[in-house]
Amino acid sequence: MGHDKLFQKRKTALTRLQNIRKLRRILIVCEGEKTEPNYFRKFPANPEIYDSIDVHGTGYNTVSLITEAIRIKNFALQKREPYIETWCVFDRDDFSVESFENAIKLAKKNQIKCAYSIEAFEIWYMLHFNYYDSALSRGQYKEKLSELLKKPYLKNNEEMFSLLENRQNRAMQNAQKLYYKQYLLPLKEQNPVTTVFYLVERLIKQV
Repeated sequence: MGHDKLFQKRKTALTRLQNIRKLRRILIVCEGEKTEPNYFRKFPANPEIYDSIDVHGTGYNTVSLITEAIRIKNFALQKREPYIETWCVFDRDDFSVESFENAIKLAKKNQIKCAYSIEAFEIWYMLHFNYYDSALSRGQYKEKLSELLKKPYLKNNEEMFSLLENRQNRAMQNAQKLYYKQYLLPLKEQNPVTTVFYLVERLIKQV
């Protein structure tokens, strides 16, 4: 009898361990330490697609960001807790086209998906309101968003997801339209553009 109980306990413990290791986790590694992480951490649970989202705000950029994502991804793999997908979220900013392209190539080589924006992540926010295809400076993004939100835009606002959620479908349509208008052009000629819609689509529905 005692042997049977011990066997059952071990079997239950093993089952729990196996279930933990099968959790469907998505890793999102962001260039920004607050803006992007604050946004993606607000996505609600979606058990049909994933069990949890692991969001890291790093302060790294381009190639160093991808390198950090590779490190986190491999560490999880070593612990036998692999992510089902890894994404990097970053901007072109003032970095060279070469550095930006090298980051995308390194990500692809390591099965990491990119949600990039040119010039800045805020273009994704703006597309929740209207379609924009004219290049803007980083300062203009802040000014325009303040106008659209009807209050000062704060870069690290933790409420951006809730403020924009009911406009999400419009943003995805606008972002997709903008991307397909330019995707055949060299990266240095794409402005503005964002592929954040691919990541958002992944988080809200099975693709």
